[in-house]
Amino acid sequence: MKLKYFGHSAFQIQTGKYSILIDPFLDDNPVSKTKSNQVDADFIVLTHAHGDHLGDALKIAKRCNSLFITVNELAEWLKSKGMNAHNMHIGGSHQFDFGRVKFTIAHHGSITPDGQYAGEPAGVVLTVEGKNIYHTGDTGLFYDMKLIGEMNNPIEYMLCPIGDNFTMGITDAVKAVELVQPKNVVPMHYNTFGVIQAEPNEFKAKVSEKGFNCRIMDFAEEIEI
Repeated sequence: MKLKYFGHSAFQIQTGKYSILIDPFLDDNPVSKTKSNQVDADFIVLTHAHGDHLGDALKIAKRCNSLFITVNELAEWLKSKGMNAHNMHIGGSHQFDFGRVKFTIAHHGSITPDGQYAGEPAGVVLTVEGKNIYHTGDTGLFYDMKLIGEMNNPIEYMLCPIGDNFTMGITDAVKAVELVQPKNVVPMHYNTFGVIQAEPNEFKAKVSEKGFNCRIMDFAEEIEI
């Protein structure tokens, strides 16, 4: 199984059979080296509807006949656009062909680019080939991250924002890692725009001091997990 990072909060999980995209913001993402016509997706998981997360999801889904997996209100909006979607919500889990998906809380907002209410923002735990991957979504720090870590133990990879302003900054992100206790953490949602500039090596140094393994992924880098 492989994990690929495109920049911002966009990732791909590639199994031997399936491609799963998370928040595929590519074409207008200034740090992404990959364009939407260069990726395929059997499934697209969305944490919320902001343009820098919804991104190029619709054009990819139209080309690939992808199934969206997201919270109920956003799923209904996607269906109104002619998309295929599986409705879920926070606290719920469902088994798909590639593995299990469970949505978690995230403290943020969510509205579609055309101004429609898109339900609650979310994080998501994906269990694929027996490994738990926790994409926190856009969020501030919250203590229930401890429960997410405990109830999905072990978290093999935690994908965690560090860019501040719209999400956790480095200090809060370090505390989030302490709460979740993942085997590995990958920083995300930083350096895409001027207002979310952050130094990932500073984050890595601070979590390493706490005894956690941090993997800084280059944009377009793919790793075996």
